[in-house]
Amino acid sequence: MPVASLRLLLLQPASAGRRFAPLALAAALCLGLGLAPSARAQSLQELYEAARGYDATYLSARALLDSSKYRVDQANALRLPSVGLGVTGSRSTTDTPASSTLNTSTNAIGATLSGRQSLFNRANGVTISQAQKSLDVSVADFEAAEQDLIVRVAQAYFDVLAAQDTLATTRTSKAAISEQLASAKRNFEVGTATITDTREAQARFDLGTAQEIVAANDLQTKRIALDQLVGRSNVAPNQLVVPVALPATTPANVDEWVTRADEEHPLVRKARLGFEVAQLETEKAKAGHLPTVDLTASYTRGHASTNGDARVTTIAGSSVVGFNQSGANNSTGIAVTLNVPLFAGFAIQNRVKETVVLEDKARNDLEAARRGVAQGTRQAYYGVESGKAQVKALEAAESSSQLALEATQLGYKVGVRVNLDVLNAQTQLFQTRRDLAKARYDVLVGSLKLRQASGRLKPEDVAALNQLLAK
Repeated sequence: MPVASLRLLLLQPASAGRRFAPLALAAALCLGLGLAPSARAQSLQELYEAARGYDATYLSARALLDSSKYRVDQANALRLPSVGLGVTGSRSTTDTPASSTLNTSTNAIGATLSGRQSLFNRANGVTISQAQKSLDVSVADFEAAEQDLIVRVAQAYFDVLAAQDTLATTRTSKAAISEQLASAKRNFEVGTATITDTREAQARFDLGTAQEIVAANDLQTKRIALDQLVGRSNVAPNQLVVPVALPATTPANVDEWVTRADEEHPLVRKARLGFEVAQLETEKAKAGHLPTVDLTASYTRGHASTNGDARVTTIAGSSVVGFNQSGANNSTGIAVTLNVPLFAGFAIQNRVKETVVLEDKARNDLEAARRGVAQGTRQAYYGVESGKAQVKALEAAESSSQLALEATQLGYKVGVRVNLDVLNAQTQLFQTRRDLAKARYDVLVGSLKLRQASGRLKPEDVAALNQLLAK
């Protein structure tokens, strides 16, 4: 699209400006960045799915969750019997000249199968309960990581769109200033304007060039960040569907958001589970005063052979004779063992005191988490509402700035306005359009942050937001 045609689109009346401005920005962006309008862009949903398989922080949280399941199975083993097999082989030799048995040599081999089953151990039961709650903590951590990934992807996605709009607006503004600069030069040449108009337009054009460089670099930086997050190269996000329809905030009462946050937020759930684990730790410490009952059983099967020399005394005198004995020895045993702690140097009492204090700490941590989440939810809610009000104000400002520019251009033609007035009006219009686009993106990301602050953010919310983007 030629620059002059693009400028005509942007300088249409207010109603036409609102209708054609997004198309003009998109066209300018494609021309400025060397992108073909037919290049396929990626949706927010597509890039979120890519990030789930690439982002190291998210994958780390998922691996930690998977490992927690095995930790629970380890704790559950305390309820199950333990069985062991032991095999022994031995050889012993004795030499006792002063006794009737002068020397012996014994070879023995045996195997023992033993088992143990805990019948009563309160500490083991508490340990199993703590392991299950630790799994619940890992689930809460994973949900928090998933919510954080959603927000990071959306933020990076819309940062790229905002940077694209900023660069497109900057280049479009520069093109309009260029037209105004050429007009000022022509008017100066024919003597209808002073050199001041030309220098003012030249200064504004040079400033636009500097702003274009900054905007282009910012876009490149934002693209690199998004590429790094999703593990792809040269990602091209979809634009918002025109006209832009911002989603409503439901429920519309901040207290309902805070109430849900107190019940559902992963940080509150984690702190609540931490308090429950601390309570169980106190119970486990008190179990040190309780007896334990174990059932043990064993079965041993072995074989031994002994040979040697012995002194035999008879009426005729004494003589040395050899002997050799061998045979099997088998044994079976079963027992119930009761262990009663009587005194452990006050270790158990002091452990109970320690866990009671730690339980109080966990209780305060829970309260701090609830207060922090409530505050964050309120701030996020009012941030979204303020952003929506700002969008409405900027939409009105865009319409007013368009009309002001048209009036200023007309005044410049009839000689009641100077070139600087036109440049200022153009700058105001383009800055308003840039701020409006940025405000819309902030509201969309803010709506996700509100759901994150209240603990209600789900992957389905990405699909809902994706419906606002062009296909």
